Amino acid sequence: MDTRTAYAEINLDALHHNVNVVKKFSPHSKIMAVVKSMAYGHGAIEIASSLKENVDMLAVARIGEGVNLRKAGIQTPIVILEGPSCMQDLEIASEMNLQPTFHDSSQILWINNYKNKPIDCWIKFDSGMNRLGFEVKKAEEIYRQFQSKHSINEIRLMTHLSCADDINDELTNQQIKLFHSMVKNIEADTSIANSAGILAWPESHVDWVRPGLMLYGASPIIGKSAKDFDLKPVMTLRAPLIAIKKINKDARVGYGGTWIAPEEMLIGIVSIGYGDGYPRHINDEGRVLVNDTATSIIGRVSMDMIAIDLRGVEAQVGDFTTLWGEKIPIDQVAKSANTIPYTLLCNVTTRIKRKYKSSP
Repeated sequence: MDTRTAYAEINLDALHHNVNVVKKFSPHSKIMAVVKSMAYGHGAIEIASSLKENVDMLAVARIGEGVNLRKAGIQTPIVILEGPSCMQDLEIASEMNLQPTFHDSSQILWINNYKNKPIDCWIKFDSGMNRLGFEVKKAEEIYRQFQSKHSINEIRLMTHLSCADDINDELTNQQIKLFHSMVKNIEADTSIANSAGILAWPESHVDWVRPGLMLYGASPIIGKSAKDFDLKPVMTLRAPLIAIKKINKDARVGYGGTWIAPEEMLIGIVSIGYGDGYPRHINDEGRVLVNDTATSIIGRVSMDMIAIDLRGVEAQVGDFTTLWGEKIPIDQVAKSANTIPYTLLCNVTTRIKRKYKSSP
């Protein structure tokens, strides 16, 4: 049944274009594509399936995400970035051929008691973010502990950059130098760069890079747009115009009546709201596209609807509006909502149908 409801068009050609941008910036590194949180709202199974011939490895945050990909038939190597949270997770990782990331001393105790077939793994070191990771100054000691375990096969090492989105923040250079200095005597593959590291910090391009946001066509760098890096948006969010109303001057629109009409005018009601993941706190600079004409959102975003200004816009009920995509960059929408593109993409709910398209 083809109903005219809000949907997200997922352009797989744009996804692969962005993978090629990763390869352009870090041509000598293998690619670990990050598909956590439903591939940043794009659909993890579909994205992982599309990427399988074009990347070397996938990464998710939690073991359940990895299990879901395996059950869907995805055979690409998968890293669990948050690692095991209990002994059972190690057994699941072994059964499903997932690569856990170890980052805490409590996990060493589980490895001591682990009896299943040996697993490949990653060890995460904290080089300055103070989130997950062993103390990087103990890198050689920690590595030797894991190397001595019969339950461990190949070991790779990683760290995470906390401020790489700001090209003026010196902490990134400090993190890169510290990590390099602490692992230089260890013969193991390493990974440092996230999306921002790939685009702005070439010293972080080691054996593996971990693109996330940039794969989906948004910029991770403060003050830089996706176009600055030749990134193409993968998701275009669209929703139908379900009503057109003429309102009088001084009429108040929406909850709280916060927007007051400056004249007699037409407004449109669009079937999308914060219940679909559209940001409730978008400000007066928020724009949508109606038949290639940009116009303003007026009043508060409701759970299921928004109101838009139709002055000077050719529109009729049933027309689809574009909330973000190629002509309405998600970076701009995020700025208008005082948030970041990550939040917008990950918050698109399951009520929004994903429609996948690619060239034959």
